[in-house]
Amino acid sequence: MTQREIMTKQRFGFSRTFTGILALAILTTGILPFKSGHANELDKKIDRMTAKGVQFLKTTQSDDGSWTSATAPGITALCTIGLLKNGVDASDPNVTKALKHLESYVQKDGGIYYPQGRHRNYETCLTLLAFDRANEDGRYDQAIKNAEKFLRGLQWDKGEGLEESDTAFGGAGYGKHQRPDLSNTQFLIEALKVAGVKEDDPAMQNALKFVSRTQNLETEHNNTPFAAKVNDGGFYYTPAAGGTSQAGLTDNGGLRSYASMTYAGLKSMIYAGVKKGDPRVKAAFDWARRNYTVKENPGMGQQGLYYYYHTFAKTLNVMEVDQLEDDKGVKHDWKSDLVNKLAAEQQKNGSWVNKAERWYEGDPNLATAYALMALPYCRSE
Repeated sequence: MTQREIMTKQRFGFSRTFTGILALAILTTGILPFKSGHANELDKKIDRMTAKGVQFLKTTQSDDGSWTSATAPGITALCTIGLLKNGVDASDPNVTKALKHLESYVQKDGGIYYPQGRHRNYETCLTLLAFDRANEDGRYDQAIKNAEKFLRGLQWDKGEGLEESDTAFGGAGYGKHQRPDLSNTQFLIEALKVAGVKEDDPAMQNALKFVSRTQNLETEHNNTPFAAKVNDGGFYYTPAAGGTSQAGLTDNGGLRSYASMTYAGLKSMIYAGVKKGDPRVKAAFDWARRNYTVKENPGMGQQGLYYYYHTFAKTLNVMEVDQLEDDKGVKHDWKSDLVNKLAAEQQKNGSWVNKAERWYEGDPNLATAYALMALPYCRSE
């Protein structure tokens, strides 16, 4: 195993040697061991799909190295990650151009963003993830370190004059003065983890406070007015500034849970060191079991579908869930389900696109990047 593989396992992996713990998890969470006789065929199907998707992105890249817009480094970072995660080397001409383009957005404050834009957190986090993927020779060590420092400065904490009880505390928004939300915060947590930030670091634990408050679950970690109104274990967009769920309100004024944020919250808790037996994790996973599907983004229909696919696949991979039993006792091979769904939706030119265009998913470059980022988690190994 290479040093990079060891580091990756340390950052994101869970030891597979604790058989007793895994057995307990199976009994308490509905996670089942993966037993499939078609793993090789599934991998071959993934190979064919990713080859077409990679080729599509190689043909739609602009001469300056960007995708979609020269002033949207976040989309370029996602496309770059999609290529790098599917066997395209950092020395490949398309990736080299993309990385050079992203490097042009490195700012003096350490952030990596379009200065006239409003997505400083997203763009910095995503570019940090792309740089990490291409960093085998250490060329991006300093840029990653500087970006980490910048991201810490974006987080809402006591430096903003907030008390820990404030619903905004610990979260991240689009920029320094933008309301924090779970989507921005999940990327913050992942970027910090990739940068080497430990679970017990104050930035990570403060982010966990915010994440816990975006869950519809009344616990010692969440006494917001919204927690008891729904109390189904799922997650929504933000409790800050009066609270918002993109899925809307319940009849009693609660904030509806939806799948993309539930998987984002679940993954974020695991990254921040919350154990699988924790009531927050168990409640979130139970929500996922009750709402299992790859036909839509539960709670949002077709909106945010490809964002959901990527977050869904990464989260179940992080939790080492290979087969999932829903609340009705039906066992789902989620990897096969997702691969088959993405195969059915892939266009003849190799792209994916969402007819529900919200959150830029009508852009085939963005939707294809999300699909390519999801597929590697569906492989048999």
